[in-house]
Amino acid sequence: MIKRIFVLSAFILSLTVAVSAQFMNPVKWTYEYKANSDLEGELIFTAKIDEGWHLYSQENPPYPLEFVFDKNENYQRVGKVLEPKPKKINDEYLGPVAFFDVHKVVFRQKIKKNKPDAMRITGTLYAQACMDDGMCIPVEEKFSFNLSSTQFGEEEIISSPDTISDTNSNDIESTAPIDSESIATFVSGGPEMLSDDVIASLEPDCGNALPNRYSLSFWGIFIAGFLGGLFALLTPCVFPMVPLTVSFFTKQSKNKAKGISNAITYALSIIIIYTSLGFLVTKVAGPDALNSMASSAFWNMLFFIIFVIFAASFLGAFEITLPSRFVNAIDKGSNKGGLIGIFFMAFTLSLVSFSCTGPIIGTLLVEAAVSGSNAGPLIGMFGFSLALALPFALFAMFPGWLNSLPKSGGWLNTVKVTLGFLELALALKFFSIVDMAYHWGILKREIFIALWIIIFGLLGLYLIGAFRLAHDDESKPKLSVIRLSFAILAFGFAVYMLPGLFGAPVKLLSGLAPPSNYREWNPTECPHGLDCIHDYEEGMRIAKRDNKPVLLDFTGYACVNCRKMEDNVWSDNRILKKLQNDYVVVSLYVDDKIALPKGSEVRSFRSGETLKTYGAKWSDFQAYFFKANTQPQYVLVDPSGKLLAAPIGYTPDINAYDKFLQEGLCRFDTRYGK
Repeated sequence: MIKRIFVLSAFILSLTVAVSAQFMNPVKWTYEYKANSDLEGELIFTAKIDEGWHLYSQENPPYPLEFVFDKNENYQRVGKVLEPKPKKINDEYLGPVAFFDVHKVVFRQKIKKNKPDAMRITGTLYAQACMDDGMCIPVEEKFSFNLSSTQFGEEEIISSPDTISDTNSNDIESTAPIDSESIATFVSGGPEMLSDDVIASLEPDCGNALPNRYSLSFWGIFIAGFLGGLFALLTPCVFPMVPLTVSFFTKQSKNKAKGISNAITYALSIIIIYTSLGFLVTKVAGPDALNSMASSAFWNMLFFIIFVIFAASFLGAFEITLPSRFVNAIDKGSNKGGLIGIFFMAFTLSLVSFSCTGPIIGTLLVEAAVSGSNAGPLIGMFGFSLALALPFALFAMFPGWLNSLPKSGGWLNTVKVTLGFLELALALKFFSIVDMAYHWGILKREIFIALWIIIFGLLGLYLIGAFRLAHDDESKPKLSVIRLSFAILAFGFAVYMLPGLFGAPVKLLSGLAPPSNYREWNPTECPHGLDCIHDYEEGMRIAKRDNKPVLLDFTGYACVNCRKMEDNVWSDNRILKKLQNDYVVVSLYVDDKIALPKGSEVRSFRSGETLKTYGAKWSDFQAYFFKANTQPQYVLVDPSGKLLAAPIGYTPDINAYDKFLQEGLCRFDTRYGK
């Protein structure tokens, strides 16, 4: 029982992705300066709060709104930041809280210039914004006031003048333990922040391609799910149930039409049950959590362990079963008549066949969730359930077809064992991601390919009957044409991978195997021997020295589409020549788990937290400047950091990617007169 609970818990974990806050910006800030005289004025902070959100006040413990001003000897603050009177309640869990839940809130800071020509005041504000239902996200905003700009209308304060309070929580200078030089570089010398206005202002003569983002198509996910359903149908847990269930409906029904109707209802119930599971995963995860899960070392290691468990189960080490009490409780519902009884019969099938379908479902949900499509789990489970349910409806309509079904036997166990080998191969993919993220160097490309060659070689040997596993028939079966065909495919794939041990591309493994530069022999830092850089500041220095544009490549070790782009697009002669000769390539890995040097940690632009790894630094950098947190993302900038083209994502069309690079070169030549 303990083993069953452990395996079930692991499976449930594989279906439930980490809940991650969406890339939201519920509080928009604007900053203006109102001059009262040549030496005195007010800084106006205006917060516009999205409906359904509230912003905590400066008076709120323990997460007050804070205005942190950068040190500047050209002015002095007069008093504290003034704010409207906040709403105060006694929260059941947080105690006394103070917040604003109106659309617009204005904060004012009086200042006095020490020099008439003082031009700019900068700093950072830290806040906590929460939805009314309790979900909270940190808000961090860099502010900057141009003291030479004094033309603007009077701001409306959302409260009466006598409700303004003076707090003591803002007399704070910027003393956080962060790498201030690195932060300053990003803010003052960093890239141009992406916005619609910036894209619209690009030189029109070079074209202006719209940002595009490809992902695995719904059809691709659906087909993968459908194939998974067909495999599940051919397992010993499901296949024998088809004739038994169809016969039950045809015999127990008063007429043929009623039997067909009940079988169709049964099939629809299967679709509803499995599709609901996909819907649950989609709703729980949200759009950005799926991407976060794909790059998470924790989740990838967990998937590796779970897939090894699935493989061991399929190979005959043990059976994955649900607790019998749970199955029996659901089975009792099938004794009820009508639609409810039929639904519970379908539910019972889903549970008793769990030892065969569970690993397939887990694999499908994981692959769909990390594919880049938000609705991937929903579409994948619909395809899976459709393949599983169709036979029940079709054989009920045409019962004569039942006679043509092959008899149950050892071939069903062969299907399970084949799936076990495939699960084992996929498990290595997830371990490889963690290995690269932490730079362990355990599963280099040659070792990965060698293990896959061994796995598929063993699968071929098993299919031709060279050895038996648990639950196989003791009598050696004759080698059927189908088994021989699959054995040839397995041996053929193993032979196809052999050149990969010596550096060949092996494009069928794109996105699965480690990249070509992550290898034991002649390792390189970048794909295709490119002289790429892994640090933004260094890349910009080289670009200025060589007078070249920069390709910012936001990538990740866990990013399947990044590997596909490198293997299938960057390898094209037109693209590779441009990357080698015309651009400075800066590849920034957002899931790199290597710690930043001690004393060089940086503070997140968005959350205010101290970032301690290179991956966290580049992920925050991408989200702050380029408004995206998915990979790959390709951004073209000139040596001063100004945008050269609208950023793009996964673009498997070589011509489209070439046009993107050419567009950047055109604008670079226009600006720099080349």
